[in-house]
Amino acid sequence: MEKKKIKENELEYDFIILGAGVTGLSAAMYGARLGLKSLVLGASHGSELPVGGVITTTDIVENYPGFIKLTGTELSDKIRDHALSYDLVKIKEEKAESVEKKKDSFVVKTKKDVYDSKTILFATGTKWKKLDVKGSKEFENKGVAYCALCDAVLFKGKTVALVGGSDSAAKDALVLAEHVKKVYIIYRGEQIHPEPINMARVKAAKNIEIINKTNITEIKGDKSVKSIVLDREFNGKNELEVQGVFVAIGHIPLSDLAKSLGVKINTKGEIIMDHKTSETNVEGIYAAGDVADKPFKQAITGVAEGCTAAYSAFEYITKKEVRST
Repeated sequence: MEKKKIKENELEYDFIILGAGVTGLSAAMYGARLGLKSLVLGASHGSELPVGGVITTTDIVENYPGFIKLTGTELSDKIRDHALSYDLVKIKEEKAESVEKKKDSFVVKTKKDVYDSKTILFATGTKWKKLDVKGSKEFENKGVAYCALCDAVLFKGKTVALVGGSDSAAKDALVLAEHVKKVYIIYRGEQIHPEPINMARVKAAKNIEIINKTNITEIKGDKSVKSIVLDREFNGKNELEVQGVFVAIGHIPLSDLAKSLGVKINTKGEIIMDHKTSETNVEGIYAAGDVADKPFKQAITGVAEGCTAAYSAFEYITKKEVRST
């Protein structure tokens, strides 16, 4: 395929991707293959848009084709290196502060620079939902944590609670079980619902105990977490001694910038996209990955959506240039 001529000014791009997770990185790689000068913007780890994405907080990935088992960081590093193998790709640790529509392009502003692009991809992902109970904010980073892979080692030999019932929650519990003395999974529903293989692993772990149909109503402590209060009795008591509380109750889509551009958002805060093309209702703007309104969210589906968005952006730019000549 013949590559089209690109602009010389490095601040002008064909395709700007907001979000540096595997979805955004794959989109940049595919865009470069189509001759699009592509920029990936993602802030440093620990912010809303970590370079490498949320998957870097996953200990083991076993469901990405081509790799029987690897860590989330290893997967994101491989995709990043693939993207950077193309000269047309740049990755910058900058967070987009605003995006504005001009006549024929979009202007993306960060604290460092202003970038111009013909198209935009929102691959901004999500942030963790916070546990909204008494003491949760007070003890954040003092026993209340949201990343098992990041912080499990800090609780070595201790007893912790993990709130949530999803597959991610089960995997977090398994990570914790490698370090701590005891993990209590606290779940409000009838039964946790991870993938069958992870359910079997949880049941086989001798130091994991599941407490279903239960909520935490308060987190207590002094300088750090000492106990949690439950909304029903467990072993004859409503208070359970723990030294840590890990929260895995879901994520909130990072779609505010898209919404400010008039992009349609559903009631969950997800960007509504065309599931065949990754297009949104705003011409030249695309969405992919966890921020979009797909019910099944995995690294592999996000990567596919990102590549689809790159192709759609290429077609949009090509048709627009043909019309203008």
